Amino acid sequence: MCRRRSWNTCCWAGKSEHSPPGHNPAPGRPKQDEPPWGAATRTAVERGGHILMSACTTCGACCASFRVDFSVQEMQEMGGTVPAGLAVEVTASTCRMRGTDHVPVRCAALSGKLGDKIGCGIYEWRPSPCREFEEGSDACARARARHGLPELQ
Repeated sequence: MCRRRSWNTCCWAGKSEHSPPGHNPAPGRPKQDEPPWGAATRTAVERGGHILMSACTTCGACCASFRVDFSVQEMQEMGGTVPAGLAVEVTASTCRMRGTDHVPVRCAALSGKLGDKIGCGIYEWRPSPCREFEEGSDACARARARHGLPELQ
């Protein structure tokens, strides 16, 4: 069991007790087996066994910097997990998260204040570009710089 016992401030140790309280994934949706801050930190947790907090929970710059395009197959109505209403169809094969298609960019699923306390309203159902984004990557550094946040060490 996590020492912090709160999903918003919890470490990630790859255990089911780290699900938000009362969370029951919808039938047919895969349970995600990754931390909310990407593969880079997950690897560090697995290798060292350390309890780490992600800078992502106090950042959100990526969600307010980049256009998020993904396959229409990721939409709920097509058998995927991204909730209807949070994306717009760009082409017959591509969708885009609402809010990432204009300036200023801010994903419609993002809640909170950039650089303070931030979260994704559809974290468990987010599209593949969001799942693949890594804390500390070059893209992360560019997004943080765009919003006046310091680069991660």
